[in-house]
Amino acid sequence: MYTGRTVFSQIMDFIPKYEFQKCVPRYHDNYKVQSFSYWNQFLCMAFAQMTYRESLRDIESCLNSMQNKLYHRGFKGKMSRSTLSYANETREWRIYADFAQVFIHIARSLYKDDELDVELDQIVYALDSTTIDLCLSLFPWARFRRRKGAIKQHTLLDLRGNVPSFIKITDGKVRDVNILDDLIPEPGSYYIMDRAYLDFTRLYTLTQFCAFFITRAKTNLQFRRLYSHPVDKSLGLKCDQTIVLTGINSAKEYPDKLRRTRYYDAETDKILTFLSNNFIIPALTIAQLYRCHWQVELFFRWIKQHLRIKAFYGTSKNAVKTQIWIAISVYVLVAIIKKRLNLDLSLYTILQILSVTVFEQLPIRQILTNFDYKSIDGEPHNQLLLFDL
Repeated sequence: MYTGRTVFSQIMDFIPKYEFQKCVPRYHDNYKVQSFSYWNQFLCMAFAQMTYRESLRDIESCLNSMQNKLYHRGFKGKMSRSTLSYANETREWRIYADFAQVFIHIARSLYKDDELDVELDQIVYALDSTTIDLCLSLFPWARFRRRKGAIKQHTLLDLRGNVPSFIKITDGKVRDVNILDDLIPEPGSYYIMDRAYLDFTRLYTLTQFCAFFITRAKTNLQFRRLYSHPVDKSLGLKCDQTIVLTGINSAKEYPDKLRRTRYYDAETDKILTFLSNNFIIPALTIAQLYRCHWQVELFFRWIKQHLRIKAFYGTSKNAVKTQIWIAISVYVLVAIIKKRLNLDLSLYTILQILSVTVFEQLPIRQILTNFDYKSIDGEPHNQLLLFDL
């Protein structure tokens, strides 16, 4: 019988704690923290994310009910909801944002050799945002509309492993296209975006950095066709053209050539028009790459359904951002565990298993596989067997 550390303690082994200690001094001096450290705050919030705790009182009750095991799960000292609430309200959220970047760096290195749905050697990113609705009376700093509050989570998703490489949390009023100003384009990489990011000045910046983009064209696009390339219409392709923009402003904002591809999507019964600055890959590949953009939507749906980022433990901007960044850390941590243990389970299944076994003292690899961990001692049974084994 295994009598070692708890599952939660084994999960924490996948976290480089020394990297966390580097993040704390960047924004705050740790000398004022006496009992409830930054690390304890992270452990409490990570525990809440993994086990779907509803409130601070819920977190306090669950942790203190296992007081004899807290130390072996990495906690130092007793946890109270008032202490955790104060920590979320006052401690710098950027500490946990920086620490999430450490997770992201580790995960991307683990998934860098994964195959894409499209045969490409380059890095492919999907860029999009999701709106998180907030109650305006509780979150007055997040005014979105007259009677509605909201924030936006902008995400650049690396499609090899579906690991976010860039995340920014802004007010709900910030336009999606403005996030292109915060990106550092990687030469040779592909950026897949929808029509919300159609800004030719910013797209031309990507071209100047030798990065490729694929986006949807608007119906009122003004252009002049230079060349038409042959396409296989049996594959759904309608046309593959080289164009230049002729609009008064767009021609100045993007003076170079563009590739315009039209594709019939049989699933939605729609004809989609794509714009790209890549003239090398096949026209069908452009349509297939844009279809991969759906992965970022699935990422948003996953974290909203399976992590706590729609209901918050605090009402201040600092508390909200702290909770979101720790939720992202938990998502990437589960992806790291999946890769390092070479599991065939989905991230959802892994998180579900971990959520009900964090108090157990079992090997983590054992509970995440179909192996029967109950040992058979071979001794005769006191009760007769109904069926022969």
